[in-house]
Amino acid sequence: MEQPNEIKKQKEGFVAVRGARQNNLKNVSLEIPRDALVVFTGVSGSGKSSLAFGTLYAEAQRRYLESVSPYARRLFHQMPIPEVDEIEGLPPAVALQQQRGSGTTRSSVGSVTTLSNLLRMLYSRAGDYPEGQPLLYADSFSTNTPEGACPQCHGLGRVYQVTEKSMVPDDSLSIREKAIAAWPTGWQGQNLRNILITLGYDIDVPWKDLPKKERDWILFTNEQPQVPVYPGLERDAVQVAIKSKNEPSYMGTFTGAKRNVLRTFANTQSALMKKRVSQYMLSSECPTCNGKRLGRESLSVTFAGYDIADISRLPIKKLLTIFSPYSDGSAPGLAKFKQQQEKAMVAQRIAEDLVARVSVLLELGLGYLSLERSTPTLSPGEHQRLRLATQVRSNLFGVVYVLDEPSAGLHPADTEALLKTLDRLKATGNSLFVVEHELDVIRHADWIVDVGPDAGEGGGEILYSGPPKDLKNIPRSKTREYLFNDLPFKKSPPRTPTGWLKLSGVTRNNLINLEVSLPLGVLTSVTGVSGSGKSSLISQVLVELMSTQLGNGDSPEEESEDALQQDVVATLGGKITAGSEDIKRMVVVNQKPIGRTPRSNLATYTGLFDVVRKLFASTKLAKSRHYNAGRFSFNVGKGRCPNCEGEGFVMVELLFLPSVYAPCSVCGGTRYNDETLEVTYHEKNIAQVLDMTVNEATEFFEKEDRVSRPLKVLQEVGLGYLRLGQPATELSGGEAQRIKLAKELQRLSRGNTLYILDEPTTGLHPADVEKLQLQLARLVDAGNTVIVVEHDMQVVAGSDWIIDIGPGAGEEGGKVVAAGTPEKVAKNKQSKTAIYLMRTLNGHP
Repeated sequence: MEQPNEIKKQKEGFVAVRGARQNNLKNVSLEIPRDALVVFTGVSGSGKSSLAFGTLYAEAQRRYLESVSPYARRLFHQMPIPEVDEIEGLPPAVALQQQRGSGTTRSSVGSVTTLSNLLRMLYSRAGDYPEGQPLLYADSFSTNTPEGACPQCHGLGRVYQVTEKSMVPDDSLSIREKAIAAWPTGWQGQNLRNILITLGYDIDVPWKDLPKKERDWILFTNEQPQVPVYPGLERDAVQVAIKSKNEPSYMGTFTGAKRNVLRTFANTQSALMKKRVSQYMLSSECPTCNGKRLGRESLSVTFAGYDIADISRLPIKKLLTIFSPYSDGSAPGLAKFKQQQEKAMVAQRIAEDLVARVSVLLELGLGYLSLERSTPTLSPGEHQRLRLATQVRSNLFGVVYVLDEPSAGLHPADTEALLKTLDRLKATGNSLFVVEHELDVIRHADWIVDVGPDAGEGGGEILYSGPPKDLKNIPRSKTREYLFNDLPFKKSPPRTPTGWLKLSGVTRNNLINLEVSLPLGVLTSVTGVSGSGKSSLISQVLVELMSTQLGNGDSPEEESEDALQQDVVATLGGKITAGSEDIKRMVVVNQKPIGRTPRSNLATYTGLFDVVRKLFASTKLAKSRHYNAGRFSFNVGKGRCPNCEGEGFVMVELLFLPSVYAPCSVCGGTRYNDETLEVTYHEKNIAQVLDMTVNEATEFFEKEDRVSRPLKVLQEVGLGYLRLGQPATELSGGEAQRIKLAKELQRLSRGNTLYILDEPTTGLHPADVEKLQLQLARLVDAGNTVIVVEHDMQVVAGSDWIIDIGPGAGEEGGKVVAAGTPEKVAKNKQSKTAIYLMRTLNGHP
């Protein structure tokens, strides 16, 4: 009689999913326990995120938003309604996803954690005010309010000037020789030069020989005269044409060079254009606030001897030292508040809250960050852990937290602290649904949901749902092979360096006058705890120094659109003293998107779409209709659908509800017009080819080497499941990075290239990490140098050389703790990496 009740009781503690078909999920049903740490595993692209985020979180959000007014619903970023028959027992959910380059530069560690709000209240109510200064409100201590921001730099900390020298770098050139570098290139620049001819200016004398009055008008005028333009005519001939009232080619409007720079910077949607004009704007520290971004009155208020800008620049770890005495009542500073009981109470209460919040951040290994650090400079893992810390302090109960790889960017030592934090959330009565590849996190789970067996179409099945120990009985699981593997680590003999790239005097962030030697012709892993200085050394200083050495100018990475407001973190010192002559080229393979719009995709980025379009243009029907390769681009008017303009979907505006995207009713989402789709290559039209996965396309184009070669490389880096036309906006950072790597691998390598990769294993299952390692080995064997910043011990143990930075984070890091072969570093007692490396080398991943 007891059995039915037992079953019922067990079901009450579970979330039941029935008929989930989101993305590649194959109509799956399963039950997942609540009040537990549930880890979703499987190879990249298997369907883990489709189940955890696309189904469970999306449904929880939908249910919550049903209770919100339609007007308020517009303020939410609403996920698509999931394809699922039914979900029972699902509590409210909070999603902590990875955000790349999230927020603006005005968003900071302090604002994400709400610590800045507490500090503003503290300074407002319990700060030390100069005699006679009236009480300020909390808003007066914010750089984002008119009351607080410095009046000269408007809270940016820097001022920007457009000067004659910045716009005309070489005054020995004439206007015709493009002396005004800040003017647009191409036709628009020529148009402005022609207008000056009409206005009677001499554009052939050196700029410096023009009268100052003329130079100033050309550069700084706000007048916009409209004049007739006669292209190709000299100054005298133009004057004759005007007097004769000859018909001009067109009427041209003049714009001063400074006005053009400022207008372009303010209005352009193009990151490249913004970057181009920003180079004509001179940036310097604001003289009024000395870069502190606040008004003088706000900066005159102090607490514990610091103004609010200075205290926001300190590592969070230091804040604990400052505020602990105030929170426990032992601070000498509290004595002076005896006459002002309210001040003493405010100081103690706020300090208690600050200390509690800061303690959680320290547990998550984020003590090296400062409150003023802007969020776009954070890694996705750092940003996710900041939000996780905020949730720990929120004391919610009965919530499902859905996390996306919280161990991303974490050294194994920091992962242990993360697990303690997750346990705290669970202990306070919450459920944790975590998408994760890190074996230590998977082992810590109460329950595993393994999705697979493969990626894309080959995945989408629930291979296993249950306690971790029983996963070893599931032969189809790829996770099982790594979770229960105790075989000795297999490693090929280490390669011998062909030379050394030596850096000296490196000073940036926590690196002070560092000397480091990087081996050439081998695979090097740069390791260390989070915040130790690895990325500062490799992804910043090394990239900058090598860019300058190779004559590339700036770092090859894509620019932020907020070009003027980027944190000014300069490399204060450092030079290459040897070895750079052996490097002919540098490639930085980062996780930034391969495109910012859905029009950019895998096929266009890798260049294989150019070849595919030529193949379609070479068919009989295309030739008879005189279609060229451009006809098969969805970005060009002739071939694309006129209704959606090649987007494949149209936006439907819904009053009080989020806008929805629906497939275009004219082309059915194919992006092309009917005439273009009539052309087929081996019985497939261009839209059907774009809809193929890399695996399908490899088979389809088997005999066409120019297409099959790049496709095979994409397969080799584990991206066979992606569709050729998959929009760039749908790709994860790890997928974007591997597409970039594939693009490099398909080049015919000339050797002597330096490849720099920052955490290439992010988002990769151990099975995919093995594929990545094979590709990195290929690059090295072709005579190149590969340097990876990495936490994955599988990659670190398999590298030829290791440089371990540390020993701690922030001020406690920034030194080379150990350098040598994996076997040598594993024995180093000072290295925090050594213990985990030794474990991997001994066959205990």
